Amino acid sequence: MSKAQNNDIHKLDTEEKLRCVYKKPQQAALRKQNNFISAPGKAMINASPMIMMATASDDGIDVSPKGDKAGFVKIMDDKTLLIPDRPGNNRIDGITNLIKNPQVGIIFLVPSNNTTYRVNGTAHVSNKPPLSVIVVNVEEAFNHCPKAFIRAELWSEADIEQSKHSPNHGTFAAYRDRKDKTYAKRYVEDYKKRLPKELY
Repeated sequence: MSKAQNNDIHKLDTEEKLRCVYKKPQQAALRKQNNFISAPGKAMINASPMIMMATASDDGIDVSPKGDKAGFVKIMDDKTLLIPDRPGNNRIDGITNLIKNPQVGIIFLVPSNNTTYRVNGTAHVSNKPPLSVIVVNVEEAFNHCPKAFIRAELWSEADIEQSKHSPNHGTFAAYRDRKDKTYAKRYVEDYKKRLPKELY
């Protein structure tokens, strides 16, 4: 049997096969998803100086980094975001994709904060200063747990002043479960105890 044939045996090419490998998501992971930008989500967006924006067309998928001072992505309302397009290499791959396919996925990052915020929806390009603005209509929005950043040791959550004022996964958990700041703090502390057993 060749290596290629052996790899095909292990190929997970249906959702049924995937679900034989992965456990069902916990209810908390499902409840955290909203079809609007939550209060902690707004705080995360306002604190974020960097996003990764994914777009797609028939030619493939592109992921584009976009950055500026914290809060450069403007929140019009609970369902609408404005992303300014700053000067770059003028390839405009992402913008061109949006004309062909309005689907967009965005990850908001805050330095030293291992929690991220994800927004999925549709977008169109508007001719407003600086050159254009990407108008995002939010369809899904939720936070991601910090495990990927912790495994990567991308940065230390306690080192940079900026992260102290942005939401962490405890803040999002308290919002999801309709609890207070004490709950959020305890959630973070409990999570740190569980984390070593859940990273791998």
